Amino acid sequence: MTDRQTTQAGRLTRELTILNTIAQALNRSVDLGETLTTALAQVAQLLDLQTGWIWLHNEQADEYYLAAAQNLPPALVNDPGLMEGSCYCLDSYHAGSLAGAANVNVITCSRLKKLVDGADGLRYHATIPLYAHGKELGVLNVASRDWRELSPDDLRLLYTVGDMLGIAVERARLFAASAQVGALEERNRIAREIHDTLAQGLSAIALHLETADAFLATPDKIANAQRAVQQALRVTRASLDEARRSVHDLRAAPLEGRTLATALAELVQNTAAYPALDLAFAAVGANHPLPVAVEVGLFRVAQEALHNVLQHAQAQRAIVRLVVTPEQAQLTIEDDGRGFDEAGMAQDRYGIRGMNERVNLLGGQLTLRSTRSMGTTIVVTAPLGGGGAAPRKGV
Repeated sequence: MTDRQTTQAGRLTRELTILNTIAQALNRSVDLGETLTTALAQVAQLLDLQTGWIWLHNEQADEYYLAAAQNLPPALVNDPGLMEGSCYCLDSYHAGSLAGAANVNVITCSRLKKLVDGADGLRYHATIPLYAHGKELGVLNVASRDWRELSPDDLRLLYTVGDMLGIAVERARLFAASAQVGALEERNRIAREIHDTLAQGLSAIALHLETADAFLATPDKIANAQRAVQQALRVTRASLDEARRSVHDLRAAPLEGRTLATALAELVQNTAAYPALDLAFAAVGANHPLPVAVEVGLFRVAQEALHNVLQHAQAQRAIVRLVVTPEQAQLTIEDDGRGFDEAGMAQDRYGIRGMNERVNLLGGQLTLRSTRSMGTTIVVTAPLGGGGAAPRKGV
């Protein structure tokens, strides 16, 4: 092997070692700040570069911001305003004229040429564009300890590092976005649980107490008033138990130890205690095991629907039906109340939106039919995939 071949082999080995080390470091975290700091530290250590900084593009503001920095010269550290706004590198990058890694000198760099003192002799920095799948992400700037121009080989190596960093940045952003979506879904779920438990319980208590208050105005209705107060107390105790379970693990467990049919039967029985409503329950396939998510989702829909019947329908009769087959579970709530005009219904009402969200999470379908003075029918169908679910412990 000639001296030239030996030198070339040594250079390739060095580059592969550097790239492998940086790749391993970038793969250790999906946190954006940690990713950027790791990249700067690894580049500085492996390429003997002292100073570096990273600009990233803020898509919402359509502006670039300083996302990370390492060992900036004193003048830039003491006057952060010098690192604000655009510059030659960012303008070139945004215009598409920064095709690859390049050396930028003090005359060209609009930040460096403003410095009189405190630059520590900085005269050059290398600029590396950052992309991910053709999308602009930002710019990586690095400078050597002795402020030398970087060699073409080092620039090519840095351009490859920039590709790796771009992918890592995009991955970190996607992870953060997915975590944000997960947090939003969790907030929505908790909001639904609060609405379906505490809010409904308090509304029911208010209804019973209003009924008791009306009965107390008539001397011969004292017994009715007592029944209304007792029902309010039962709802209060049930709501308190539900709140304690929700606080315990941030999720309510309305079917704990019960099948869906049993839980619905008890819900109907408790709701039927309200004196103005004749409420019935019927079930087909009640022993068919269901996925927990389906059970909880359908139960909460039934809760919300019956709450609406009591609160708004002015119905005399209502029925809850559950039909479970190997392919699907279907829940129907039907009342003979005053109904409403579907065309004028406020679709953004929380109860309707909450029911739709629950059914959508199950991959199911919710159908609502209502006619003024003719009552309302809600039908929810949740697919089971033909297999149902394994029985739960305690069921």
